[in-house]
Amino acid sequence: MVDKERVLSKVAELDSYIAELREVSPASFDEYQLVEKKRSCERLLQLCIECIIDICKMFVTGLKLGLPSDENDLFSKLNAKRIVSREMAKTLREMRGLRNILIHEYAAVDDELVYSYVKINLKDFEEFKKQVLVAISSPRS
Repeated sequence: MVDKERVLSKVAELDSYIAELREVSPASFDEYQLVEKKRSCERLLQLCIECIIDICKMFVTGLKLGLPSDENDLFSKLNAKRIVSREMAKTLREMRGLRNILIHEYAAVDDELVYSYVKINLKDFEEFKKQVLVAISSPRS
């Protein structure tokens, strides 16, 4: 059984990070290049993605979907159970990759990619939230 209260709490946390991200969102790429803007956007994106991963873990654990081999497996398991769509699972894998770059610096941070997430891809976070809220309200969870 999915702990709905914990999931809803994490969704609320995600909402607060998205709101903060919208608040600090730069008007232009030039403005994004200011160190304060860049670092705040990077950190808030990281926190949003970590919330999403935490929510996915709660579903996998609560629905007893087995031990995931890695974080990408979380998304595959949730897609197999129709908690998230195939497209969303793909988007989540991309988000995870971005988060790993932001945290572990596996590669140079692509400022244009981060800026596009802030300006264009916030809708992906909203779509994830929508799919999770539908899933949590279904009787199977």
